[in-house]
Amino acid sequence: MAVPKKKVSKARRDKRRSNVWKLPIPGMTKCPKCGEYNLAHRVCKACGFYKGEEIIKKEA
Repeated sequence: MAVPKKKVSKARRDKRRSNVWKLPIPGMTKCPKCGEYNLAHRVCKACGFYKGEEIIKKEA
């Protein structure tokens, strides 16, 4: 069975557990049609528009 040869210091352990290397939240943009927040470069889930064109038919 694998056993550590030496104790891992608190600093080394905490560096590994830190959130520095994790990715930030994705960019959110406001839809120009309805004003809802959605992910950039994606069809708006609220109104169905993307770049001024209706992609998904939504009932009002």
